[in-house]
Amino acid sequence: MVRPELLIPAGNLEKLRTAVLYGADAVYVGIEGLSLRAAQAEFSLADLEQGIREAHRAGVKVYGAINTFARNSDLPKIAAAVERLAILGIDAVIVSDPGVVQLIRKINPKLPLHLSTQANTTNQEAVRFWKTQGVSRVVLARELTLAEIAEVAAAVPEVEVELFIHGAMCVAYSGRCFLSAHRNRRSANRGDCTQPCRWEYAIHESTRPNDPILMETDSHYTYLLNSKDLCMIAYLPEVLRAGVTSLKVEGRMKSAYYVALVTRTYRQAIDAYLRDPGNYRCQPEWLAELEKTSHRGYTTGFYFSSEMIRETTPERKYTKTHDLVGTVLEYHPATQQMLVGVRNRLAVGDEVDLLLPDGILPVDLTQMNDVDGIPVQIAHNSYQVSLPAPAPVPVGAVLRRKMVD
Repeated sequence: MVRPELLIPAGNLEKLRTAVLYGADAVYVGIEGLSLRAAQAEFSLADLEQGIREAHRAGVKVYGAINTFARNSDLPKIAAAVERLAILGIDAVIVSDPGVVQLIRKINPKLPLHLSTQANTTNQEAVRFWKTQGVSRVVLARELTLAEIAEVAAAVPEVEVELFIHGAMCVAYSGRCFLSAHRNRRSANRGDCTQPCRWEYAIHESTRPNDPILMETDSHYTYLLNSKDLCMIAYLPEVLRAGVTSLKVEGRMKSAYYVALVTRTYRQAIDAYLRDPGNYRCQPEWLAELEKTSHRGYTTGFYFSSEMIRETTPERKYTKTHDLVGTVLEYHPATQQMLVGVRNRLAVGDEVDLLLPDGILPVDLTQMNDVDGIPVQIAHNSYQVSLPAPAPVPVGAVLRRKMVD
């Protein structure tokens, strides 16, 4: 059996390190000014050089997204970036624009190319076409069913298939949406989406503007444009039987906690499948873990003919049961203490877990000390505090707190 790749989003260097720590096989990053995420979720070339070095040291691949819908003014910057990426040792470039594909082929014909879902690839002849352009992997359109995906993978086995298995979904054709550009003059197709599909809307008849039609019978109006999040952990056998090479998680804008939790959960699920494919069962604790990070309810999207994309409901905006409170900066074996960089308010008595790649440990929060060894009752963002850790813990491990209702 070919080992499937677990592909994790990395919006910055910290998240790349988190993905590597918690079990990613590969990460994908945005190249500054050229991807479909906001600037705060893109890598400078300096950070990318460091990230590639660290990832490769751990045996993890790095893919760089240059999937903006390029205009003429973008082409010189793309050319310069591609030349630099090849020197840095990027494992592949993710592209969506045929002009960009052609430009990269001229600059570096050997640079591996992965085709973004933004290219709307929905059939085997399209995959064959992209193969002639030097594309080695295709992220198929999210509108396809698993049955259609299996047909494509079988028809063109020499091209790898990558599929989203978890994360936010756009109610737009393969994510190609004009709503943000229309409402706010900020284009989703150039990495500047303001996510207006997450807003609350009412429909009204033109002669009765003050008499809205409520799609849901409550004060929140409708969330028709706002999809639930994708979650396919219960259906890994079906996904892998379709011939999928890479299992992709959405979320370069999400937190390091999201990256840690989703990576470790899918890592456990994939490893369980590989150990015994015939007896794979989705464990309740995996689903329970995925409820503990921010999401809008879960759906299987378009992958099954009996199931389609589902809008979220007004009472299910972003929900979670736990939040990030810090990350491990250092571990001191002599004192069995870990130095934690605090990210959200942390107080003595909080119910806190240490999320490890291979386990979850409760943290003793009866006392915490600042960097001078002075006990403190409350620590805020940017504080550093020492907490007990009876066994070694890795730098970058995430601490989470159960939220109080």
